[in-house]
Amino acid sequence: MNPGVLTDEISKKFAEKLSSKITDQLNTGILIVDTEFNIVMWNSYLQVHSTKVSNDIIGKNIFDIFSELPQRWLSRKLASVLQLGTPNFCSWEQRRHLFELPHTRPITTDCEFMAQNCTFLPMQDDGDIEHICILIEDATDVCHYQGQLQKALDKLALMSRIDGLTQIYNRKHWQESLEQEFAKARRHEKALSLIMFDLDNFKHLNDHYGHQGGDEVLIEISKTIGSLLRVEDVFGRYGGEEFAIVLPETPIKGALELAERICQTVEKSTITFKDKDINVTVSLGVAQLSESDTSFETLIMHADDALYLAKNNGRNQVCSAKTTEFLQQASA
Repeated sequence: MNPGVLTDEISKKFAEKLSSKITDQLNTGILIVDTEFNIVMWNSYLQVHSTKVSNDIIGKNIFDIFSELPQRWLSRKLASVLQLGTPNFCSWEQRRHLFELPHTRPITTDCEFMAQNCTFLPMQDDGDIEHICILIEDATDVCHYQGQLQKALDKLALMSRIDGLTQIYNRKHWQESLEQEFAKARRHEKALSLIMFDLDNFKHLNDHYGHQGGDEVLIEISKTIGSLLRVEDVFGRYGGEEFAIVLPETPIKGALELAERICQTVEKSTITFKDKDINVTVSLGVAQLSESDTSFETLIMHADDALYLAKNNGRNQVCSAKTTEFLQQASA
């Protein structure tokens, strides 16, 4: 045998052995498939994490060995690498994982499998692409902490919209919601009603039970009224002991029925504070969007006028904007 050829073969075997040792030391999964997507090589990282044996997978189709893979999607991905000769990529943000490989991180996650970044690289031999190298990187830590960060951001966003005491919407967010519903009602010619109410004699309640007692009443009343509302209704604390409810696609009749139900439910409710029973009532004003309302502030004004009429008439009752309009005309 030609000494030069023998030297080349020895060098090739040494290079292959060295390459194998290097790939087995990497903390990244390496999987090589041919143009038919049959597995021709993988490293020890994948063997450890998949609990599969090399003799059972080499020469087998990747989709037979890893049945969890999205075959149609991944086949198109691999085919594009072969056809275009360019790398492709799939991050954990696109698909949390492709291969069901258990993660080994000592952290609590919502998934037992590692989040993965996968890179698909064309491998050329004499100008022809004969294989695809799939690199699988464990992105569990990044995924986990990104998820924790997003939860914190969502919580902060929620806190900016929620009243700290009653846990319903604060005035700023409630008013922004009313403005949006006002615009939608105008654009689509839909009904829109508004209920504004406050607790009767709340100052006396605060003086008698203290501010802690007053706070407890506000919290419990908010829970009670919240349970009477639909998902689409927007319930907010307007200020102090005053509250407001936006009722999308609701005519005045439906709004008055709800207001009466709120009035009666609150009157029958008993709130316990430091072994003492507290009973409260509310006064409510109701208004419906009309053609003459040029802005959402006008609708608030009409509901507020009706609320003050309910209070002036003796409290613990419901009045509508139509009632106030009638009285104004009668006094004119």
